[in-house]
Formats: sequence, structure tokens, C-alpha cells
Amino acid sequence: MIVLKNKDEIKKLHECNKIVLEVLDEVEMRIKSGVSTAELDELATIETIKRGARPAFKGYRGYPKSLCTSINNEVIHGIPSSDRKLIDGDIIGIDYGVFFNGFYGDSARTVKVGNISYIAEKLIDTARRALLTAIDVAIAGNRIGDISSTIQEVVESESFSVVRDFVGHGIGRELHEDPQVPNYGKRGTGIRLKAGMVLAIEPMINVGKSDVFIEKNGWTATTSDGSLSAHYEYSVAIDDNKSVILGR
Repeated sequence: MIVLKNKDEIKKLHECNKIVLEVLDEVEMRIKSGVSTAELDELATIETIKRGARPAFKGYRGYPKSLCTSINNEVIHGIPSSDRKLIDGDIIGIDYGVFFNGFYGDSARTVKVGNISYIAEKLIDTARRALLTAIDVAIAGNRIGDISSTIQEVVESESFSVVRDFVGHGIGRELHEDPQVPNYGKRGTGIRLKAGMVLAIEPMINVGKSDVFIEKNGWTATTSDGSLSAHYEYSVAIDDNKSVILGR
């Protein structure tokens, strides 16, 4: 069931997502060669509590940490560890959510560590551009397929692939709500967007094939061919003539 949000609820979602983006900014500033992903996780937790919120992912369906830290060929749900230290040339996806004042916020970005390759730079730029371009068509009257096809078109125009095993989602009083938002599809298909919908739109894209597999930890999704992967996400409120990136 799709739950439409009123103006007061969207205001609260904006406040919640503002905390998410602030925490991700703090984490991004800490990213450099030699830093462990456990340090990033600890920082995210501290900064969240400082703002009167709580980490949304920790304990969610048994996930053991607050932050998801996915490095290089890890697509999503990389688990922070004191043994995993960043090195120059890495790219790292940082995916984070908080619960605040009855609502959830969720966002992700991919960050470079020092000097990265041309293809890694292009991959990150394409993932971000796919997200922002898709947000432009996420307006009332359009359909989910318009978002999905826009992402796919941007990504495949650069000869990258979109991950099909994971999708974006609605968000609000629950971390994952209806509807699902795939990163591939056809224009003019799927449910029609309405003012009051709030969607977490999140392209996950690979240099190589779209196929992924789940590591033995039961969480981390990795590219099947070992190629690099990038992930971007914003929580977005749908309106009649535009969409609003919550938290910005």
C-alpha cells in the first residue's frame, strides 16, 4: 500500500533527511587512505546521536552496524570492519539512514579515496547524474517507469550496467515502503506518481555486468565479475510540478 504524506509529514521527513545528509558529510570528510570502515561507522553513530536521532540500519533485519560501507566491487550492504582500511585508489559507497521524530531518512553516495582511475571517476559521475536526471522526471502525473527508464538510459549511454537485483523504494514511517523503484524499465509504465509520495531513488551501477552475488556474511552484494560499482541515493518528495530532494 502506498502511503501519501501531508505537508507536515513531509516537513518531518525533510528534517530527518537533513540529519542523514549532515552525517554523510561528516563521514565523507573523514574518508582517506588508512582509515578503517569501522571508524566511519563509529563516527556516523556519534554524529547521529548528537543530533537526537538514532541510526536506522543497525539491527534492521539483523544488520550489525549503523553505516553501509561498500568498497570497489561491493555494490551495497558492505559491513564496516576494523580490519578493512581504505587505500588510495579505492571508491567507497556510504549508505546511511536515521530514524527521527517518527520518520526515516535514507541517502547514499560514492566517494573516491585519493587518486582514482578514469573509469572509476566516470562511473561515480554517471551514477550521480543518473540520479539527478531521474529526479527531474519524478513529478506527479508521470510514472515509475519514467524514473526507471531515465536511470537506465543515462547509465547505458556510458556503456555501464544497472543492477537489477535491488531497487529504490518508498520511505516514511517505515524504512522500506511501497512502491518499488527499479533502476531499469520502460517509459509510461508502472504506477502513476502522485503528490505526497516520498521515494528513495537509488541507482546502483556497474562497470561490467549487472549480475551480483551475496557474500558469505549474508549482506554484502558484490559484482559477479569483480568490476567496480557505484551507488547514489536521495529521498525525494513528489509534487505537482517538481520533486524535492529532502534534507537539502
